Amino acid sequence: MALPYFMRTRPVVHPLLLAFGLLICAKDENFAAKPQPQNTKAAASPAASAPASSPARPTTKPVVDQTAQVIIFGYHRFVDNVRHPDTEITPAAFEAQMKELKDRGITVIGMQDLLAWKRGEKSVPPRCAIITLDDGWKSQYEVAWPILKKFGYTHTMFIYTEGVQGGHFGGGQAITWEQLAEMRDAGVDIQGHTATHQDLRKPYDKVAKKRLSPPEYEQWLQNEVAGSKQLLEQRLGVRVNCFAVPYGFYNQHVKDVARNAGYEAMFTVYGQPITYNAPLDSLGRYLIEANKPKVFEDAVKMISTSSGGGGQPVAEVATTNLSTSPADGETVRTALPLIKANLSAIGPADPGSVQLRVSGLGLVPATYDPKTGTVAYQVTQKLREKTCTVILSVKSGGKKIEAHWTFGIDETGAAASKPLSPTPTPKK
Repeated sequence: MALPYFMRTRPVVHPLLLAFGLLICAKDENFAAKPQPQNTKAAASPAASAPASSPARPTTKPVVDQTAQVIIFGYHRFVDNVRHPDTEITPAAFEAQMKELKDRGITVIGMQDLLAWKRGEKSVPPRCAIITLDDGWKSQYEVAWPILKKFGYTHTMFIYTEGVQGGHFGGGQAITWEQLAEMRDAGVDIQGHTATHQDLRKPYDKVAKKRLSPPEYEQWLQNEVAGSKQLLEQRLGVRVNCFAVPYGFYNQHVKDVARNAGYEAMFTVYGQPITYNAPLDSLGRYLIEANKPKVFEDAVKMISTSSGGGGQPVAEVATTNLSTSPADGETVRTALPLIKANLSAIGPADPGSVQLRVSGLGLVPATYDPKTGTVAYQVTQKLREKTCTVILSVKSGGKKIEAHWTFGIDETGAAASKPLSPTPTPKK
């Protein structure tokens, strides 16, 4: 028997879930912040006793192809007799589309692979696709899943919790919690899509059929975004770190609530190829509709002919190995700092490939001394932002290497050398 609405929608805050949410990180500055490196001075003391014949090697991240591109498809219901072409597609058409991905050499990857790539933790093939199924229809379990298994494709389910059988909108065509658990056990990724699938910008609860006061709206929005996430995690024992916005409708406040709830990425319905630097708070998906077959064709054509794939991979080197000045996380007293780094630790560098970019200035005319390995640039016009990002790139041993670091500026001197609060370093 379904629980009363006020019991189903009351947000549940559990200490373990709160702690769990703290583990989520993201590259984009609008969503979960990436932690800053540890204090290297304390970590350096054990190395001081190491033999002189064993110099420290630079700590590098995996080589990641930043030129790869990903397209994300979104589906709803799978029926033989299409009556609602905006949300339905025939099984035959769906299978033909899945086959076309394989025929065109487009690799289907999982959602967590996409996020790991955007965090710089792993590479993905040059041309990829992700399959997502929205809402939680029974046909997704009975029709779409067998077709996806036939091709060996993984996929993500974006579930709104009141749409599961037993929920307020969970009728006979809805998926069950037991079916979701079976899919979870088989490796299907299950993510959030609110509690009741409403326009989150509007202070109106279509379940209670009432307009909401500002305090009521905030409580309702918390339940839609955070409460539904907690329910999925509790019922299925999964980690929910992705959020698909109903209808693609959102504003900055919705983004903020999703970020604070612990989501790593937010997805819309405005399809576009996803690049390495695409913001995590508005990743577009191509929604496939029976009456608009050209949407699928155009998306596949776009990524198939894109020059994005096959570019040169980029490796990142930790700034602790480059003796950067200002140091990563440092706050300086001048808006005209001398920016320096030492490339000796990465090996022989191609002098002509050295480039230094400074936020607010772009590419700057830095000097490079091959004898000392020092790259330097004296800022000549005041940096206007209180936080400055530096991106240093160079080719060494046939590989392109990048280093990113951030420092603060406080000309009052009150916070000189004070570490910055944790803020993510944007990847350019």
